[in-house]
Amino acid sequence: VYLINVTYSDSTSHIIYRRYSKFFDLQMQLLDKFPIEGGQKDPKKRIIPFLPGKILFRRSHVRDVAMKRLRFIDDYCRALVRLPPQISQSEEVLRFFETKPDDMNPPVEDYGTKRKSVWMYGLQDSPTKSEAS
Repeated sequence: VYLINVTYSDSTSHIIYRRYSKFFDLQMQLLDKFPIEGGQKDPKKRIIPFLPGKILFRRSHVRDVAMKRLRFIDDYCRALVRLPPQISQSEEVLRFFETKPDDMNPPVEDYGTKRKSVWMYGLQDSPTKSEAS
């Protein structure tokens, strides 16, 4: 689980928690909705950032995989919110970064006495709040 500090242009901020699978789902939605910007017709015109695909790994490697993905997630989010408004302000992006009820309680998975690590980074160049937020 990745902990993201979302800071809006009006300086308000909130913490959200997202699994890698949610980033991957967002990526697929954006590539479907914006095929030109996703480089599906001409790879030279791609502006949607790349996101490494899902990988299979053993439970014991969760932390290692999360750490390796951290830079990609950070770069992806920063690039995403700098895209033209039709993408950065799209319903999919705004919905992804909005606070959800689950964000009020940090995710904890019970593996006996083990707790899953949560990684944090800041997202400063985030989209402006929409009327729906």
